Amino acid sequence: MAAAPAPARPGLKRADTSHMGTKRKIICFSDFDGTIFMQDTGHILFNRYGCGSERREELDTAINTGTRSFKDVSEEMWGSLNVPFEDGFELLKEQLEIDVAFKDFHEFCRNNDIPFNVISAGLKPVLRKVLDHFIGEEQSKGIEIVANEAEISKAAEVEQGKEEEQSTWKVVWKHQDSELGHDKSRSIQEYKNQAALDAANNGEKSVPLIVFIGDGVSDLPAAKHADVLFARRGLRLEEYCIENQIPYFPYDTFADIQSEIIKIAHIDQQETKGEGLPKQFNPRANLWRRASSRKDVREVLERIGLTPTPGKERGGFLWEGVGRPMETVGEERSVVVPAA
Repeated sequence: MAAAPAPARPGLKRADTSHMGTKRKIICFSDFDGTIFMQDTGHILFNRYGCGSERREELDTAINTGTRSFKDVSEEMWGSLNVPFEDGFELLKEQLEIDVAFKDFHEFCRNNDIPFNVISAGLKPVLRKVLDHFIGEEQSKGIEIVANEAEISKAAEVEQGKEEEQSTWKVVWKHQDSELGHDKSRSIQEYKNQAALDAANNGEKSVPLIVFIGDGVSDLPAAKHADVLFARRGLRLEEYCIENQIPYFPYDTFADIQSEIIKIAHIDQQETKGEGLPKQFNPRANLWRRASSRKDVREVLERIGLTPTPGKERGGFLWEGVGRPMETVGEERSVVVPAA
């Protein structure tokens, strides 16, 4: 299927997507709704085919005030839909707008061997179909989507002699035991732990740099679990970072993200040669610390040539002056592991 053209933006130049020439592995996680796309796929569907915009706004308020959980509210919203999948997708094609710089950014990731993963509180079949359409199936298939599954069924009902087709939507939550339905921080940590073990098994001496990109409420749990955090300017994730003193980079388009990643990668290359811990390192995102046991942590650290500092944390790169946008300057940080 041909990809739809990105909306034009006066003054936006096409980015250089070539290889950076740096050594360290970078792994990128991105939200979908409000991040890759400017609108929310669910909201578009709910407003037209579900509970309606007024009720949806009431439910959004319930999430923001904490009177109802994200999972509980989302179940009501998705459960209110009565539309065949294909009809709903036609509406999404009409109303969704992709970030003007996303295609260039994704090309940049491909050229630099940066795995790009979508991590979303939405429905995986919806997100995949949207990506297939807007960036093309060939590009889309290289993006891993970590999201909730869905059961979308059709049934013919006969009412007063007239047969009508009914459609039901049910979310199959990735994390049934979480009030979020999909706990993004848990998904990121699972990926990190696997990456840590893979790196150790392959004899690598470099810790991957973890990047997270988001905008809103469902991204809040993931905000503390990345080495580099990007929050769309003026939206809830940025507010949360300011309120909770979490360092972040504000962005308006993916062009801003690409520019900052290039700066970070080059500084890291100059300072570390791509080995050991990244210069832009967040101890809260310590992928070794959360391995399956203390022994595992110490074995992994020893294999990459790092000395653990039991129960102690020294001042570090970017994570001392919290509650402000990140800057690409700083000093060394040690690794924290549980005391034996």
